[in-house]
Formats: sequence, structure tokens, C-alpha cells
Amino acid sequence: MSDLPPAKTTGWQRIVNAAGYSIKGLISTCQSEAAFRQELWLLAIAVPLAFWLGDTALETGLLLASVILVLIVELLNSALESIVDRVSLEHHPLSGKAKDQGSAAVLLALILAGIIWLCVLLD
Repeated sequence: MSDLPPAKTTGWQRIVNAAGYSIKGLISTCQSEAAFRQELWLLAIAVPLAFWLGDTALETGLLLASVILVLIVELLNSALESIVDRVSLEHHPLSGKAKDQGSAAVLLALILAGIIWLCVLLD
């Protein structure tokens, strides 16, 4: 057996593989994270509303981007929680701190989305 690492895929195959891993991550998160499912419902409601409420392409884009940002931060928070749980399921102050910080990031993304939606609605 060789001590060399396996050859990395390149070109289109790498893109196809990456897309597959991304879809796998979305499905896994959707199955295991209630908050992510709730935020997907938020996205389902927000997309048509963004096109209805946005007076310009910029406003519509900001409304959509703010909700997608919440999903991105939730995915990163879920990944962080998975890593912490992988290291140890025992309670440790640093593990709790990391999870709380990830949760705070989601909260800030939600607040930012709310501010953007409010600004567009009041404009």
C-alpha cells in the first residue's frame, strides 16, 4: 500500500463531487436540525414576499440575501456543534462557549435580516 495521499479530482469531476457533498450537507442538516427546517420555511415565505415588496432589484436582492445569510450561518453553527460533539459529549465550559457563540452568530444574522426587511418596508 502506498503512503501517498489519493490523487485529488480536478476539473468538472471536482465540481460535480463538491455539488454532491453540498447537497448531502443540506439534506443532513435538514434532517437533523429543527432550526434549519424552520428557517427553510422562512425562506419559502420570504422569497415571494421579497419579489413583491422589493421596489428595485437591489431591494429584492437584499431581502433575499439576508434570509439566505441566516441559512448560511445556521449551517456553520450546525457544523460547529457537530465538531464539538465529535470531540466529546461530556460537558466542558469551552464546548458550551463554542456552541453559545455559534448560536449568537445565528441570532445576529436573524437580527440583521429583520433590520434589512424593516428598512425596505419603511422606505
